[in-house]
Amino acid sequence: MKNITPFSHTINKKNRGELLNQKPFLLWMTGLSASGKSTIADLLEKKLNSLGYCTYTLDGDNIRDGLNSDLSFSNEDRVENIRRIGEVGALFVDAGLITICAFISPFEEDRLMVRSLLSENEFFEVYIDTPIAICEERDPKGIYKKARSGEIRDFTGIDSPYESPKNPDIHIETHKFSPEEAVDIIASYLVKKKLIEKG
Repeated sequence: MKNITPFSHTINKKNRGELLNQKPFLLWMTGLSASGKSTIADLLEKKLNSLGYCTYTLDGDNIRDGLNSDLSFSNEDRVENIRRIGEVGALFVDAGLITICAFISPFEEDRLMVRSLLSENEFFEVYIDTPIAICEERDPKGIYKKARSGEIRDFTGIDSPYESPKNPDIHIETHKFSPEEAVDIIASYLVKKKLIEKG
């Protein structure tokens, strides 16, 4: 962009992480609506907080209610939704926080774009893999029913595509594991990557 010169601040991500005694990174949870992303993200943040880590969770509906309230659910606005969240998530990591993002984020290209905003070992894609039949059975907000009846159009998994991650860092099939077990899987991965000390 013309006439923009980013300022180089003296205090950086490394300084902030050291002050908080943690390695900042972003966990990006992707999956269909009602797959369990928000539930798992909430339980994971609770666990990390109990272990003494400073965290923040960015969740789809919460962001749509504020920062991205001007966006529709068209493919174009979905791309912009994820672009904005990616930038915010990267800023939170720069602030030294362990950041958890829970978004459907249906397009592979958009998830790769977010990954590109962060350094190596700072972005981890977590595929919350739940069969659509189970998501529809849960349907806590009644939106699958509305999508099937035509009240909601361009709904991911019904009449708009969901591009499953080809090679996620963590793949959790939620019909095989409880949310608590999913959290343990993620925590074990983070310990193995030496991002947290214990899970």
